[in-house]
Amino acid sequence: MNAIEYLIPVALVVVFGVLCFGIYAMFRGGDFGRSWSNKAMRMRVVAQFVAILILVAAMWAKQHYG
Repeated sequence: MNAIEYLIPVALVVVFGVLCFGIYAMFRGGDFGRSWSNKAMRMRVVAQFVAILILVAAMWAKQHYG
């Protein structure tokens, strides 16, 4: 198994974890919610971007290297 096959599930788990943390922070409210919910959603967007880049790299590698 090559590195990309390991990175895809790791990236998806990271996105899911950040999403769950952001939802938790949003529903907890108070000072914690105000300071972390928006930051967590920004982290989710970055994690999704990285996950998409990994998926695109995997598709490119599969086309060029079989």
